[in-house]
Amino acid sequence: MPPTCEASSYQPIEDHGVIGNLRTAALAAKDGSIDWFCFPRFDSPSVFASILDAKRGGYFRICPTTAEVSRKQLYWPDTNVLITRFLSADGVGEIIDYMPIAGFDGLIRTVKVVRGAMQFRMECHPAFNYARDSHTTEIVAGGVKFHSRHLHLGLGSQLPLGRMRKGVAAEFTLQEGESTSFSLQGLKSARDEQEIGLKNQECGQLFHQTIDYWRNWISKCTYRGRWREMVNRSALVLKLLTYEPTGAIIAAPTCSLPESLGGQRNWDYRYAWIRDAAFTVYSLLRIGFRDEAMQFVAFLDARCHEMDPHGSLQVVYGIDGRHELREEILDLDGYRGSRPVRIGNAAVDQLQLDINGELLDSLYLFNKHGAPISYDLWVYLRRIANWVCDNWEKKDHAIWEVRGVPRNFVYSKVMCWVAVDRALRLASKRSFPADWRRWMRTRDKIYETVMKRGWNAKRQAFVQAYDGSALDASCLRMPLVFFTGPNDPRMLQTIDAINKAPREGGLVSDGLVFRYDLDKTRDGVSGTEGTFNLCSFWLVEALTRASHADPTRLQDARLLFEQMLGYANHLGLYAEQLGHRGEALGNFPQALTHLALISAAYNLDQYLDGAQSPPEGTND
Repeated sequence: MPPTCEASSYQPIEDHGVIGNLRTAALAAKDGSIDWFCFPRFDSPSVFASILDAKRGGYFRICPTTAEVSRKQLYWPDTNVLITRFLSADGVGEIIDYMPIAGFDGLIRTVKVVRGAMQFRMECHPAFNYARDSHTTEIVAGGVKFHSRHLHLGLGSQLPLGRMRKGVAAEFTLQEGESTSFSLQGLKSARDEQEIGLKNQECGQLFHQTIDYWRNWISKCTYRGRWREMVNRSALVLKLLTYEPTGAIIAAPTCSLPESLGGQRNWDYRYAWIRDAAFTVYSLLRIGFRDEAMQFVAFLDARCHEMDPHGSLQVVYGIDGRHELREEILDLDGYRGSRPVRIGNAAVDQLQLDINGELLDSLYLFNKHGAPISYDLWVYLRRIANWVCDNWEKKDHAIWEVRGVPRNFVYSKVMCWVAVDRALRLASKRSFPADWRRWMRTRDKIYETVMKRGWNAKRQAFVQAYDGSALDASCLRMPLVFFTGPNDPRMLQTIDAINKAPREGGLVSDGLVFRYDLDKTRDGVSGTEGTFNLCSFWLVEALTRASHADPTRLQDARLLFEQMLGYANHLGLYAEQLGHRGEALGNFPQALTHLALISAAYNLDQYLDGAQSPPEGTND
């Protein structure tokens, strides 16, 4: 009897690719399994979640029945169409996975054999609402319909399907040149008489339309530097993580993929963080995607119009702008036993002062490189600047969203300085009305306080919190937002302090950067974590900008950057972190990592090309 495709073990995070349609996304593993899929939106309950529970989570797998087969996975060039290829002694087969942007609301899996012959087995086992809702299975002409309490799906098939528990299965053999397709789509109701399934011609048309869409989109990229392939892939990832109806960009399409195996650092990233604003707008504008930057700014504009009367914003919002993201724990095993499995995000209720700086920075940038902001928006930005003047001295949970007690985090204070500084610059450039005297006085006070209490003379470095001694990789952002000059002696000493091995008191392990030392930071969560890919790219950019003082830093930056490229998975995708054995950890793929990659590549190119002056920064 040939082996089944039933999910029995977790496929490593890094063994996945991602497909999507600008409303939701799916993870497809190298073994031919869709292990994660939420429908119809990024933040909808999951239909397939075997990556979080191999036995109960649900999956949609197509695999060869032969035991001896090697696997490869690649993207169709310049697209988000994923190819999973199987090579055996008898033949070569492949699955083409994609989600059409228009014309079909769902995902399509086309199986074909390009050489010889190959036998496949398909199994589709949905587990609705994070495996909490039961469903019925109705085999109909052209496929099968799955009905749960809140969601109805149709799986179209050109082949007859048989029941397998609450799912369906099929075995089939394809000869060279033959193909068949499976299409998963939403249905309006249990009584929906809609026909399901697609003909070969329809699949072919949708495939070419999807290829054309992605190729036309990436052709707008203006980056022509040394690492064009990786920058293009990062741009394609960012577009894939965009919720087109509102312009929001999610942090990642997954939830509760752990920051350490078996640990508790498992969070839901399927939402839009204000913090991502500056990184997003800067990176997209720099490589030519003005329309996407405009859409994201429109999302930020809408959130400003919903702000608290006193001028404060939430840390994170739903992709449709909703304010409530109640955190709850699911009864799932977790990725390789990593529990709890969380959905929602309690960070929504935290005070994180730095988001005000990132928001003002992004809108300052957009006003300069995108389009002038309106007076109506300025009224809200002025309110934010005044709120920062009133509240910047408060303790907060900062960029890393610690679950411990609030503290005076240095990065938060720096970004409060950025908020007031960018408000002043915007008011000057546009002649907007502003409380000049108060803003300038506050900006200067923040600066002097950080220089006094955020600097540790013994360590010769800027530190994580006032009057402390622990290092924090977020301080690498200080020259990137022009709080300090890139060659300021204090900044150079901070870079040197961070760029040491942990055993020597630093945060860098063979070029990979920890965000902070867990032994010296009370972050309220037990367990360990890996190095942060985002922070590694920050170090690249800090070294790049510091190279005017020491040209050898530029070569160090290039070596580190190219080493980081080697830690991407086989498709050029990054999770949030890297584990001690080089494995991907955290939610995947992560937008901030790809944004930081684009920024580092853009600026490193300028320096290597011999630019006479530093590249433009976030407040140029």
